[in-house]
Amino acid sequence: MFFKNFKVWETELAGRKLTLETGKMAGLANASILARYGETEVLCNVTASAKPREGVDFFPLSVDYEEKMYSVGRIPGSFQRREGRASEKAILTSRCIDRPIRPLFPKDLRNDCSVVATVMSVDPDCSPEITAMIGVSAAIAISDIPWDGPISGVNVGLVDGNIVINPGLEDRAKSDLVLTVASTADLIAMIEAGGNEIDDDLMFDAIMAGHEENKKIVKFIQGIVDEIGKPKFAYESSDPDPEILAEIEEFCIEDVKKALDTDDKNVRDEALLPIYDAVHEKFDERFEGNEGKIDEIMYLVQKHVVRAWLKDEHKRVDGRGIDEIRPLNAEVDLLSRVHGSGMFTRGQTQVLSVATLGPMNDAQLLDGLDEQTEKRYIHHYNFPSYSVGETKPSRGPGRREIGHGA
Repeated sequence: MFFKNFKVWETELAGRKLTLETGKMAGLANASILARYGETEVLCNVTASAKPREGVDFFPLSVDYEEKMYSVGRIPGSFQRREGRASEKAILTSRCIDRPIRPLFPKDLRNDCSVVATVMSVDPDCSPEITAMIGVSAAIAISDIPWDGPISGVNVGLVDGNIVINPGLEDRAKSDLVLTVASTADLIAMIEAGGNEIDDDLMFDAIMAGHEENKKIVKFIQGIVDEIGKPKFAYESSDPDPEILAEIEEFCIEDVKKALDTDDKNVRDEALLPIYDAVHEKFDERFEGNEGKIDEIMYLVQKHVVRAWLKDEHKRVDGRGIDEIRPLNAEVDLLSRVHGSGMFTRGQTQVLSVATLGPMNDAQLLDGLDEQTEKRYIHHYNFPSYSVGETKPSRGPGRREIGHGA
C-alpha cells in the first residue's frame, strides 16, 4: 500500500459511526487526523515550533476552525467567490475547541502551537463542530506535543422531555436545550448551554449524560495513543528560577503590599511603577537580554500577595471582604438621539449599551454551513483599548469581542 502508515479506528457515538484516520494526509504536521462522523468529515492538523517564542509571557496557541463552502455544496457568497475571513460561527467554534484543550498544555510551555480543523464535508445530522473537537483531541494526543489530554465533546438536546446525545437535524429543530459538554476521562472541562427554562436537576442530568458519553470517546482515543502515540518532546521551561524569584520577592514584597492595598486601580498601578523600576535597576544585569522575565516575576509576587490576603486575612486586593461586592450603579437614557441607551457600573468597570431597532430587511444574511440563513438579533461587544488604559489602535473586533458578543 502506498500509505504505509495509514491506520483507521472505528467506534460508535450516539448511534452513528465515528472513524478516525491518520497516515494519509498532511504528513509534515506533528500529527494529522481525518475525523469522520456519519458523512461529516473534518481534517485536523497540529503543529508546534521546535523552539520557544522569545519575549512572550503566555503559551502561544492558535486554534482555527475553517469552514469550506464546498463541504455543503455551495459557492461562497463573497464577490471573489472564495472563503475570506472566518465567519462568526467559525470563530465561536474555534473558541469552543480552544477552551477545553488549552488548560491541558503545560503552563510553562512557550513553543508556538497551531491547531487547524478544516471542514471537508457536512452531514446535517452529524455536527462538524463536535467532529472537529474530537479530531483535534486525537491529533494532539497522538502528536509529540506535550499535552495532558485527550478530551471529547458532545452536544446534548432535550426532545419531548428526553435527553438526546448529538441530536440530528430534525431533533435540533424541536429541542428545548442546546448544550455542549467537553470532558477529560475524569472531569468536565467546559460547558456551553442555552435552553427554554430547563430546571436545575434536568440540566445536571443532561450535563452528566454528556460526560458519560465523552468518557467512552476519551477511552477510544487513549487506545489510539497507546498504539501509535509519539513520545512527547522535551521543551525549555519558562518558569523563573526559584532562587531568583525568592530573592526578588524578598526585595520588594513589602512595597508591593502597600501598593496593592487600595480600591483604586489607577492609584495601584501608579504606586507599582517605582517598584518595577527599582527591581529592574537591581536585577537587570542578572537577566541580560531577557529583562522581560522580571515583569513575569513581579506578576507572580503580586499573585502571592493577593492569594495570601484571601487565604489568611479573608480580604481582597481592594480591601473588600470575601462577602462584599463592589459599588453598583445603573443609568438609562444617556444618549439623546438613539433608540435606547444605558450604562452599568460595578466598581471601576463600566458597560455602555446602545440599542437600535430596524425593519425586517435589516436582518443579517448568513453564509455558513448550517441551515441558519439570517440573524435578527445582533449583539456587538466592543472592548476598546482605552477602557483598560492602553494605547493601541482599534482594528475591528477580535475573537474575544466576537465571543463575548455571542
